[in-house]
Amino acid sequence: MHKLRYILLVEDDPNDAELTIMALEENKVANEIVHVRDGKEALDYLKRQGPVCNKGEDPALVILDLKIPKVSGLEVLREIRNDENLKCLPVVIFTSSQEEKDLVDGYKLGANGYVVKPLDFHQFIEAVKQTGIYWGVINEPPPKGTR
Repeated sequence: MHKLRYILLVEDDPNDAELTIMALEENKVANEIVHVRDGKEALDYLKRQGPVCNKGEDPALVILDLKIPKVSGLEVLREIRNDENLKCLPVVIFTSSQEEKDLVDGYKLGANGYVVKPLDFHQFIEAVKQTGIYWGVINEPPPKGTR
């Protein structure tokens, strides 16, 4: 059995954040879900700087919305992939954007997955659950020294 790790959720919409956290907690996908509301907060957290910062290990997964304030989701992804300490971190884009350009740009920048948020409540919960189970529990991250 894999050890449950934590997930970083980057989501500015309070309703989507609440649903995502509920789905992850109900399905016991992570020990903890850390929620930040904008791209700057996400980068500060991951790079261990500023008032909201990660003091421990990196998350098992970053669930990243694209349309977020201060620093866009694509720019957050670009920063993660350009940072020697973070570049192997699994990042799944979880967004309402169905624009082909966002999809292509997300993968070109190194997203591990791209999930369009379903409008249906039950489908939304299922999409979060499946994403969280695979990346938060089943997937084996690279060893510490390779990140």
